[in-house]
Amino acid sequence: MKIICIGRNYAEHAKELKNEIPTEPVFFMKPDTSLLKEEDFYLPDFTKDLHHEIELVIKISKAGKHIQEQFAHKYYEEIGLGIDFTARDLQSKAKEKGLPWEKSKAFDNSAPIGKFISKDKLQLNNIAFELKINGQTKQKGNSKDLIFSFDKIIAYVSQFITLKVGDLIYTGTPEGVGQVQIGDKLEGFLQGESFLKLNVK
Repeated sequence: MKIICIGRNYAEHAKELKNEIPTEPVFFMKPDTSLLKEEDFYLPDFTKDLHHEIELVIKISKAGKHIQEQFAHKYYEEIGLGIDFTARDLQSKAKEKGLPWEKSKAFDNSAPIGKFISKDKLQLNNIAFELKINGQTKQKGNSKDLIFSFDKIIAYVSQFITLKVGDLIYTGTPEGVGQVQIGDKLEGFLQGESFLKLNVK
């Protein structure tokens, strides 16, 4: 199982981080050790600026490569909610030096994952989701605002990497990313229903 993350897939998020809006999907990887299914997340001591990034997640249900966009919908059955934790201070330092920034994104437990729902129960181009911290909304997004659709992402990534059953694709985060602190309670909602809960310790 691998975790593929799409970056800068919401225009307003790209702007808030002062990044160019991409003309093709940007992706990076997290190892399986990044996955966190427990309700407790322990703040790592190597960062002083850990940011939350709530995302819709596709679970691959059929192996494939060089998938054409018009057939991409056949390669996933479920959609869920996850968080791409980012050590923003480490990422910024790496970017300044033109270095890879995996250590800011791919560390242990940096990819909390919640529950999944059948895509047949959703309007794929109109999925509302949000992240609340201590009861206050911090991020709100909708799949209609994706720069690159689910099918476009699958088609693009599969040109480079074979997709396998169980792979997860984090599809990008909307604007509103920010710092988390010890004691914070994070809760992610999909179509108004709680899909993910996390306590920062």
